[in-house]
Amino acid sequence: MRNVLEKGLLLGIGLAVKSKEQIEMFVEDLVKKGEIKKEESNDLISELIQKGQQTQGQVDDMIKERMKIILNDLNLATKAEVDQLEKRVRQLEQQKQE
Repeated sequence: MRNVLEKGLLLGIGLAVKSKEQIEMFVEDLVKKGEIKKEESNDLISELIQKGQQTQGQVDDMIKERMKIILNDLNLATKAEVDQLEKRVRQLEQQKQE
């Protein structure tokens, strides 16, 4: 399960990098076509990247929320629950030894 989550995270990072490259190529094409001035290109790139990051953040939040729902539906124990059970087992083992 952890491996799947890591792959999803890496995919998101890869998409962000690819998107930045695509944005730069898109803006460069606009400059070549004369639709924007070279001086405006850096501002446009920054603005588009910022909007992309905001969108990526929203997508990440939706994915996290969906993952919580999926994990909850699977009825898996949380780390806190496992830690609590381990503590309880240690206590019982100590009582048994006494």
